[in-house]
Amino acid sequence: MLPSNAVPTSDLTVRILREIRDEIRRTNERLDQTNARLDQTNARLDQTREELLRRIVESETRVATAIVDLVGTLRDLRALLEDRRDERRRLDRCEQEIERIKAHVGL
Repeated sequence: MLPSNAVPTSDLTVRILREIRDEIRRTNERLDQTNARLDQTNARLDQTREELLRRIVESETRVATAIVDLVGTLRDLRALLEDRRDERRRLDRCEQEIERIKAHVGL
């Protein structure tokens, strides 16, 4: 015979199974909440990735534009230096001619 406060085995088994079921439901609810937070985190990561890619493209565009401008400036500088070199050669020839004329005239 069972003591007066004892629960029959089948009732105990049912109670334990219900507790297990309830705990599984709570665990599933927590998993659903975790999955929802993960989805939100993934969405924010996707937005961050898109923003970074946009900024990288903008940065690369600015760099490419600056390089094109620099190439143009270097070409202008090269042309200026070539002109100056040509002018220097001409000036040297003029000075040599002046010296020859002075020597010929006797100055």
